Amino acid sequence: MNNMIPLILGMAAVTYVPRLLPFLFLSNKRIHKRLDAFLKCIPAVAIGALIIPGVFTATPDMPMAALSGMIFTLIAGLWRGGIIIPVLGSVAVTYLVLFCAA
Repeated sequence: MNNMIPLILGMAAVTYVPRLLPFLFLSNKRIHKRLDAFLKCIPAVAIGALIIPGVFTATPDMPMAALSGMIFTLIAGLWRGGIIIPVLGSVAVTYLVLFCAA
């Protein structure tokens, strides 16, 4: 247990410091438009990199179900925005494709 406290504190510092430093040093400076556009793309790319591999392993027998859910999510996300409708809709579309194929 005594070895865990430095580990937890180290993990907290590694997580907190990279968020704090830009806030402290860049809060009153203007960022170039291209850099700002690049930084705004990072969350979407990170989510995609984490989710897309799992989508195809969730339904290995029916990759078309996963693909249809992803296509719905892309269209709904670009058209409507938000996260609730694309996520719930993709689950429903994937389920319907799996149900209709069975």
